[in-house]
Amino acid sequence: MTSTTLQLNSIFSALADPTRRDILKRVGKKELPVGEVAKPYKLTLAAISKHLKVLEEAKLILKRRQGKQQLVHASPAAIRDASAFLKLYEAEWTDRFDRLEAYLIKNK
Repeated sequence: MTSTTLQLNSIFSALADPTRRDILKRVGKKELPVGEVAKPYKLTLAAISKHLKVLEEAKLILKRRQGKQQLVHASPAAIRDASAFLKLYEAEWTDRFDRLEAYLIKNK
C-alpha cells in the first residue's frame, strides 16, 4: 500500500466514530484545551485521550503545549486530502449515472 492509501485509511477510520467526528467539529471552530474537549462527553479523560490520539495519528488534529495545558485544533490538510479523494469518486459516479440515464432514455 502507498503512504497516501494508508493515510486515507487512517483518516476514514478515525472519522468512523461519532465521538471523534464531534470532537473534530468542535476543535475545527476553535482551539480547545484537552479538558474542554472532554467536558461534553460522559467519558473518562483517558477515553477522550484515546480518541484524540486516533485523530492525531490520522493527522486530523494537532496538539500544542501552552504552559501546563495541551491545546487541540483541527488540521485542515488531512481533511482536504479526504475531500479530494471523495471528489474523485463523486466525479466517477456522476459520470456512471449520466451514462445510465442516457442509456435508459435511448432505450425507452
